[in-house]
Amino acid sequence: MLELDKLFNPGTVAVVGATPKEGKVGNTILKNLVASRTGMLSIYAVNPKYDRIQGLKCYPSLNEIDVKGKGDIDLAVIAIPAAGVPEVLEQCGERGIKNVVVISAGFKEAGREGAVLESELIELARRYKLNLVGPNCLGIINTYANLNATFGKTTPDRGSIAFLSQSGAFALAVIDWAKAARVGFSKIVSLGNKAVLDECHFLEYLAKDPDTAVITMYLEDVSEGSRFMSVASEASRTKPVVVMKSGVTEAGAKAASSHTGSIAGSVEAYRAAFAQSGVVEAASIQELFDFSLSLSRIRSIKGGIAIVTNSGGPGVMAADAIEESGLELATFERETMEKLHALRLANSYNPVDVRGDATTDEFGTALNIVAEDGHVGAIIAILSPTAPIEFDKAGDYVVAINAKKPVIPVFMGGETVMSAVEALKKHGIANYFDPVRAVESLRAVRDYEERHERVSEPPPHFNVDTERVREQIRHKPGFELLKAYGIPVPAYGKAETPDEALEIADRIGYPVAMKIISPDIIHKTDVGCVKLNVNRSKVKESFFEIMRRGEKYTTARRIEGVLVQQMVEGGKEVIIGMKRDRHFGPLLMFGLGGIYVEVFRDVSFRIAPLSMSDAKEMIRDVRAYRILHGVRGEPMSDIDSLVNVLLRFSQLCVEFPEILEADLNPIKVFEHGKGCYVVDFKMISSD
Repeated sequence: MLELDKLFNPGTVAVVGATPKEGKVGNTILKNLVASRTGMLSIYAVNPKYDRIQGLKCYPSLNEIDVKGKGDIDLAVIAIPAAGVPEVLEQCGERGIKNVVVISAGFKEAGREGAVLESELIELARRYKLNLVGPNCLGIINTYANLNATFGKTTPDRGSIAFLSQSGAFALAVIDWAKAARVGFSKIVSLGNKAVLDECHFLEYLAKDPDTAVITMYLEDVSEGSRFMSVASEASRTKPVVVMKSGVTEAGAKAASSHTGSIAGSVEAYRAAFAQSGVVEAASIQELFDFSLSLSRIRSIKGGIAIVTNSGGPGVMAADAIEESGLELATFERETMEKLHALRLANSYNPVDVRGDATTDEFGTALNIVAEDGHVGAIIAILSPTAPIEFDKAGDYVVAINAKKPVIPVFMGGETVMSAVEALKKHGIANYFDPVRAVESLRAVRDYEERHERVSEPPPHFNVDTERVREQIRHKPGFELLKAYGIPVPAYGKAETPDEALEIADRIGYPVAMKIISPDIIHKTDVGCVKLNVNRSKVKESFFEIMRRGEKYTTARRIEGVLVQQMVEGGKEVIIGMKRDRHFGPLLMFGLGGIYVEVFRDVSFRIAPLSMSDAKEMIRDVRAYRILHGVRGEPMSDIDSLVNVLLRFSQLCVEFPEILEADLNPIKVFEHGKGCYVVDFKMISSD
């Protein structure tokens, strides 16, 4: 882990590119530092054109700064044209300045020449062991050190949320919004091009930062997928990590050949990685901060959700959202029901409707009764602006009750509720106009809690003759590759002539399945190159027909023969597949199998290697799980055998990175205890 304390808590800061010209980046950075500094921070302006700027002595270069017994420069902020940055970094390295923020743009985001220039920065940072933020970034903020080393015009309030953003413009907008919304931050980092320091370095630091309760990130990409998962997993054990990821679609990407390749994309890889790492994913800016604010004060929900409202409609909205989100409405204890009934409410059940003409005290009394119920884990308090309601007083009830049980206020109104909402913010309590937003925030808490409580377990390891497998991959892989990994397949043989097909079928027993073997024909059923339930009298005829149809789609020399296979009857069909993601590696898919997988898309995803828990969760996540588990008197399928195949296939994909895509489809799974068979297998490799 890097030592970043002096980056966020410098005693001395040099601004290279400081200027007296209003509106320039170097001017704004210097102004922000001067305006926010305490007596502990010394600031040095660097620009050979000036003697003094903003009352500070201005130095021609970093080399000429005399710190006069104050140690050395802890942080250099560079805001000069890109071409001059390498020379300044050289000065930093020679002087021993370890922390650098490069605001300057004009690097890899600007094209080939900029990319070459950025590679110079990376080399200099490596040579001198520099902690370099950027380039092409907004800068950094530490509200607890009164440090604003950015060119934004606003300094945010102090709070417990740390915010990392790959977009400087987005960070500026968030800071401006947060000031008006009274949302506070502990640290803000604009990541920029991430030439040296990336999201993982800051995740490691912020996970141990005592001023940070929640780590919030806006990302456009992840530098190293497996490293991110490891660091995020460790960070999320101590505090919530909330991420909004943009740029996840692959519009215009070439369609892949396998079923998995057709379904799996960047978005599925990121979502799987986030879920396995304990990260809470936000789908919008609103969710990003709704979730972060809720998680900054609520870490768990021990019980169901109660709704207390003076308006039936919003109460029903909240109840619907709770069911749709997978949360549960609390079932009240008998004593709670009796106390609520005595208040003569419109509805004493959950949602509790205190009537449209209820007073604030009646609403508060109902809240208190519900809060005492042991079955209630959190309360959504919904108020519309009826004549008897005093929102300031209602806010006092929320604050008092929130001390013993989480309360999410939904004070619905404009100017009428403004004073109460501002008062709630001072206690760190966010108000939501929309009941659905309140429910979604609680769902984020539930997601974090479930992921946080997951027991980390290593993936199992199976003993495999990897050299044998490597030869299989190199020379037209088939079912032998799966057998080497202990993955069950039906009896089979490869026939190059009709007589060989008959000999293999006699050995296997009838009926048999027959399929073409050709690297050019991936979806064999679609082109009529599969024959099922073939009896002895039809073997040779089927061989010729498969070959004839195959030659319509490829040349004879690209057809390797016909697979003659034990006919597997019965069972339910599922698919296990893999597509190698460029950031995270093997992205595994599980779902409903056969020819309809791309139609129904009832699938789940995880990043390999899988643990036992990952494999079981993959199977439980699909809607078809109820069918596998047994419905309407049907026996339960052998789910344990599918878990075994997932784990062994996961290890195969990790150990052989040359496998780019693969489908085990269909897999026939039988009754519990009777196992499963991989009936068909296709693979695309880089060899």
